[in-house]
Amino acid sequence: MSVAELIDQPPGQWVAANGLRLCIEERGNPAGEAVIFVMGLGSQMTLWPEALLDHYVAEGYRVIRYDNRDIGLSTHLRDRLTGHPFKVMARHRLGLPVEAPYTLPDMAEDLRGLMEALGLASAHLVGVSMGGMISQLFAARYPGRVRSLTLIMTSTNSPRLPMPAPKLIFRLAGVGPKGHDEATVVNRSLDFWRAIQSPAFPPDEDEVRARITRDFRRSYHPAGILRQTRAILATGSLADATRTIRTPTAIIHGKADPLVRAEAARQLKYLLPHARLELIDGMGHDLPAPLLRTFADISLDVMN
Repeated sequence: MSVAELIDQPPGQWVAANGLRLCIEERGNPAGEAVIFVMGLGSQMTLWPEALLDHYVAEGYRVIRYDNRDIGLSTHLRDRLTGHPFKVMARHRLGLPVEAPYTLPDMAEDLRGLMEALGLASAHLVGVSMGGMISQLFAARYPGRVRSLTLIMTSTNSPRLPMPAPKLIFRLAGVGPKGHDEATVVNRSLDFWRAIQSPAFPPDEDEVRARITRDFRRSYHPAGILRQTRAILATGSLADATRTIRTPTAIIHGKADPLVRAEAARQLKYLLPHARLELIDGMGHDLPAPLLRTFADISLDVMN
């Protein structure tokens, strides 16, 4: 990436973690309790709304977000994938092994490496979608290092859970308009966001297009998205790990989520009976501006 492409991007720094270089951003009180925001599939850390992060800053926390491996400005890997996406998805649904260059437990180890690089003995975790899966694995493996969990529109990745809406399955498998120029990628991404956005809280489409464009110019790495998808499928169900978690937990999910169905949140609550479950009417698979204060209030409640 050229220097010109980095102009006007959020300030960042890099840390060595688990043999990788992860791009991170910090804000807030350096002496405050750390809150680490773990992003979902194929999304850069810039997808975390600034207004959401600022709620935690206002409460005196040290707020940290980062690009997962294979996305954004963190290390891009080069492993090639084999197998047709639909066949791989079918193997996952049948509970059969899936080959992958890395899995979600590897990405949980990235998080451990990030914390060690920053000298953090423990932190609160806020994970969305795939980031919520990574957070579950980390909390199960390192319970003493997690102060609280906020799990937003995520799941145990169980193959028994309801499938996403069919139109989304095709998109996740790479079916759709081809091309890697800016206009094609932005339009393709915008179509995807239209399909998963909250029906009761529709965003300003010009703002969504501008954000997608900024992220494209910051980093465009479609092979990383495919590898992250394969990591999810290869990991299989997290249920056995999730049920061991005793950390204070909030589960936030949209009743109108077409990608990760609301049944996933109910299963999480069953496995984590101590958790606070909030199912929100009209919320899809996004982070709509009118709900950010609600998200923060729920999360901060279990953190205190």
